[in-house]
Amino acid sequence: MSDLQVQVFGTRKSKETRAAERFFKERKIKIHFVDLNERPIARGELTRFVQKFGLNALLDLEGKAYERSNLAYLRTTEDGIIAKVIETPELLKLPLVRGGKVLTVGEDVDGWKEMVTG
Repeated sequence: MSDLQVQVFGTRKSKETRAAERFFKERKIKIHFVDLNERPIARGELTRFVQKFGLNALLDLEGKAYERSNLAYLRTTEDGIIAKVIETPELLKLPLVRGGKVLTVGEDVDGWKEMVTG
């Protein structure tokens, strides 16, 4: 049994978030779940993902929230987009998962396996 603990940022409605939870539970990995509808992601935490993947990779460009947000048409800074994402988690490709030094975005089973095998 490993001491690995993963942090899963997502929402209860997101099927990808549930897939991540199931993946780690099946492997008896401790999950710290942060429901972004109840508690926004901390700016510092989000910045880690932005630094690794770039902001656009984190955005769910196909999602309804993105369409409604008009982000595609707004002229705004990266900080402005980050602020918007913090208040509207549906803009993100969920889940964001952090396990040790490994970060993943969306449904990334290979990335999750890497966290587990470390």
